[in-house]
Parts: sequence; C-alpha cells; structure tokens
Amino acid sequence: MRIPSLSVPGSSAALSLIIALAAPLGISSSQAQEATIGDPNRVVNILQEPRHRLMHQDGDIRVLDVQINPGDMTLQHTHDAAIMYTFISSGTGPSGGRLSSNTDYVTENFTHQVSNEGPGLFRIIALTNYGPPMAELTTDRPTGLSGEPEIENLWFRAYRVTLQPGESTEMQMHHNPSMVVQVGEGKTHVTREDGITAELDKMGSWAWRNAHSTYQVRNVGTTPVEVVINEARRAM
Repeated sequence: MRIPSLSVPGSSAALSLIIALAAPLGISSSQAQEATIGDPNRVVNILQEPRHRLMHQDGDIRVLDVQINPGDMTLQHTHDAAIMYTFISSGTGPSGGRLSSNTDYVTENFTHQVSNEGPGLFRIIALTNYGPPMAELTTDRPTGLSGEPEIENLWFRAYRVTLQPGESTEMQMHHNPSMVVQVGEGKTHVTREDGITAELDKMGSWAWRNAHSTYQVRNVGTTPVEVVINEARRAM
C-alpha cells in the first residue's frame, strides 16, 4: 500500500504537522528525483533514502544530514529507530535549531513520503540511535553544563547554549557520544583533547565528539551564537 505524500509548504501549520510526525527529509539530486518518479511505490529504510546523507557512524549511532530542495520529494521511507532532530531551516527560512525527538519508532515503525513546496531548502541534522534504551533517565548526565536539558529521554539528551563574543562553556565531559551543532550565524571553536580544534562557521555546522570526551565550546566571532549539544545515550 502506498503511503500518501506529505508536503512542506511555507505555512506554519504544515510545518507543525511535519514536526509532529518527526518527518526527516533528505538531499535533492537529479538521480534521486528520477528514482522517486520512476519508483513511486518503492519503500526503503531511512538509512537508504537518498536525501538522508550518512555523515558519521559510531556503532549503533548515526548522524544524518537530511535535506530536501523546493519541488523535491523523498522516497517512501521507514523509520525503525529512535531519532532526534535539530531543525536548521524550513522551506521559508531558518528554524533556529528547534529540537524534537521520537522514540515510538522503535516499537511502531512508520513509513511515509515527504515533499517540500519551498521556496527554500528544508534541512535537518538528525541523530539516530539503534541501541537499546538506558535504564535510568539522569544517571549519565555530563559534567560542566549548567541548567536542565531541553530534551532528555532513554535514548537522547540535548542542551542549548548561547555564548556571547569571546565566551566559552565550562570544560565539559560527556559519558556518551555527543555532537555540537551551530544553529545560528557566527563562529565557534570546539576543542578536543588532542589539541585539534573544530571550527563551526555557519548555521548547520557541527562537530562530533566521542564518548568520555572533554571539551569546551568558545564563541570566537563578534556576535552572540547559539549551539545545541546533543548526546546519543549508550551503556558506559
């Protein structure tokens, strides 16, 4: 049975529907468009959907850069794992790094198809976790981050941090694999224990840090910058 397609028009109502369904999108290419047109009933796993680009893998954890251009459409694809989204941009402009997570897909797989009516790019940085849920909600929280997480469940945890020019986070240590995503304009540096620094210089830039890493995030630009720090939780 073919799942009806969903559109991502400029209206906030339609966007809310996409968010509610936690609908990841993907990257546009002529080859992908031909595949969609030629195989309207083809169903693939989310990891095989051509607009969901695999950018990093750490065991059961994957980072997907999912993009869909105006007028493009994903293949029908099935979600079968816990997932967390950092929304970078909608069809109408920046999304401010809004966060959303869906863990129901673990027990209730969901298949759908998504299109973007534009006029701009829809982009999400997605974090999938195919591992088992943690037993406790708060036992493995990182050190060095103040405040409560914006998202916290048995698979993921996420913090939002705003840094003024020249400001740094405290030295933080994450028991879980983590990633820093810049969700606004500006320039940030993410340190690493071996001395190598990652520079994030645009909205949607990100840096991965392995489990048990210690690092700081510093605003090296001239304007305030906002980042989200996302964890994919796993047994230590």
